[in-house]
Amino acid sequence: MKKAFYGVMRDGTSLSRSDSLRPVELSGALRSETTSPVAQYSRQMQFEPRLRNGIHDGTITLAFRRWRRCQVVAGHQYRTGLGMVLAEAVDVVEPADITPAQARDAGFGSVHTLVDDLRGDPALPLYRVRFRPLDTPDPRDELAATETLTGSESAAIAGRLERMDRASKRGPWTMQVLTQIASQPGVSSAILAPKLDWERADFKLHVRRLKELGLTISLDVGYRISPRGAAYLALVTGSRIDHSP
Repeated sequence: MKKAFYGVMRDGTSLSRSDSLRPVELSGALRSETTSPVAQYSRQMQFEPRLRNGIHDGTITLAFRRWRRCQVVAGHQYRTGLGMVLAEAVDVVEPADITPAQARDAGFGSVHTLVDDLRGDPALPLYRVRFRPLDTPDPRDELAATETLTGSESAAIAGRLERMDRASKRGPWTMQVLTQIASQPGVSSAILAPKLDWERADFKLHVRRLKELGLTISLDVGYRISPRGAAYLALVTGSRIDHSP
């Protein structure tokens, strides 16, 4: 496989080496890193518009899901797309245990309507999750806002990108996508993906992985490089990268 270029720091340290400081893992849904800026932060559960809007405006406090394996952990924080929420409690219940009050707390007019709305095999366990909205920023936003990087932080990013490249059947892709987004902010993925000969859905999935590292920011249309991503690209390319909105 072709060797990906990650750059060289001013002190001569190669940024293509993966034996440097390991980066913060942002994608471990059930993992808590007490030294990480995103401790007890998870991203496994999907929040449909009805649910996320209701949680944040206070009209919904419960969610019911059929899962083969529980996707949330009590005490962990989750992104909804509108902000952060805390999973206060997670319980396995039977449909017959759901009360009219719980159905209303889940945003439904009746237990029957709630049960009819459930997706998945009825034989799967049914989980009841109690959520509370948090007045805290998305950890990715805080990470993305970083405008300067230490040597160890740059090496950590390089190591993470190298591992992502090695794991991809496409070969090295991370720097290609980062530089494309930096040079074409606000351009739809429907346009960006074909330019790299990617399917749009696959392209968006890979960009999401860069966003988890705080390197890109999603816009209403397209993306832009984050201050953190611009700092990293400037380091490895030697050129100033514009990250203005």
